[in-house]
Amino acid sequence: MMRIMRKTKHNARTAAKEASHERIVSVAARAIRRSGYDGTGVADIMKEAGLTHGAFYAHFTSREAMLAEAASRACAEAAAAAAGVVASVRPEQALASMLGAYLSREHLEQVEMGCPLAALGSETPRQAPEVRRTTTRHIKEMIDLVARQLPDWGQPGAHERALVTVATMVGTLLLARAVDEPALSNSLCEAALKHLVPA
Repeated sequence: MMRIMRKTKHNARTAAKEASHERIVSVAARAIRRSGYDGTGVADIMKEAGLTHGAFYAHFTSREAMLAEAASRACAEAAAAAAGVVASVRPEQALASMLGAYLSREHLEQVEMGCPLAALGSETPRQAPEVRRTTTRHIKEMIDLVARQLPDWGQPGAHERALVTVATMVGTLLLARAVDEPALSNSLCEAALKHLVPA
C-alpha cells in the first residue's frame, strides 16, 4: 500500500512538472515570435507562465535550451497549420489555399501565432546551433510540403520552384509586416500571390 501511494505521488509530481514545462514552452514559442529572441527574457516567460523565476532551471539547463525548444514548438505549430490547410481542400487547390492562408491579413496580424521564419529569420543566424538546426529543419519541411503540391512533384524543376516559392512567401510576409502603410502591405501580398498562383 505504501509503495502504491509513493508511486501515485511521484506520478502526480511528474505530471505537474510536465504540465509546467509545456506551459513554459508554449509561452516562449509565442514570445519569441512577438518579441524576437533577444527580446525574450527568462523572468518574463516564467511570469507569463505563472511560475517563479527560480523554477526555470528545473526545466532547462540554459536560456538557449529554452529558446531552442520554443523555436521547435513555433516551427511545429506553423507546419501543422500549413498541413491542415493542405488537408482541408482538394489536391489541385492545396498550393493556392496554403499560399492564400500564409499571405492573408489574418496571418499578417497574428505575429505571435504565425510563421517563425518571417518573425525571426533575420535574428536566427546569431542564435545557438540548436536554434539554427531547428530552423533549417523547418525550412526543409516547408520546401518539401510546397514541392508535394506542385503538379510535377518529384521532378528537379519542382524542387527549385518550391525553393523560390518558400523564399517569396517568407520574404513577402516579412516585408508586409515591416511597412507602416496598410495599402503597401496588401499590395505586397497580392502581388506575391498573383505571381505564385497564376490564374
